[in-house]
Amino acid sequence: MTRTLILMRHGKSDYPLGVSDHDRPLAPRGRREAALAGDWLRTEQPPIDAVLCSTALRTRETLDTTGIEAPVQFCTNLYDADADEVIAEVGYTDAEVRTLLVVGHFPGVPEAALTLDGGGNTALSDRIRTKFPTSALAVLDVPGDWGDIADTGAALRTFHVPR
Repeated sequence: MTRTLILMRHGKSDYPLGVSDHDRPLAPRGRREAALAGDWLRTEQPPIDAVLCSTALRTRETLDTTGIEAPVQFCTNLYDADADEVIAEVGYTDAEVRTLLVVGHFPGVPEAALTLDGGGNTALSDRIRTKFPTSALAVLDVPGDWGDIADTGAALRTFHVPR
């Protein structure tokens, strides 16, 4: 059974004085683009069965603004995660989930997409390496179980930047 993994970078954040990085909110542009991302997800991708989301305020606000309604697990390990940590969190996903959305951060999200694809789709890999802007989404086909993803990898299918 092929599964779908959607890796999303949080929306553009604001930088209020005296606010810690973890507690930065979305900027107006971030809200606008996250809403566009949600529209794209609902019209262009399979229904999302589950969400893994960093605990940072900007990722939680991004998810809320997308309007995606699926069971959510807020993961402290996704905040400031590298590619291996993102992939490890994905690997814990319940076997019944067919489509998983992960809302995280740069550089872990784009690095996870590139690591999982392993250079199989050079056109998309080159675009992701060049720039993975806020609210961007990488969609990958996962050939097996979530628990095997670190070994089996995945194939980049789409890279979308909502603007």
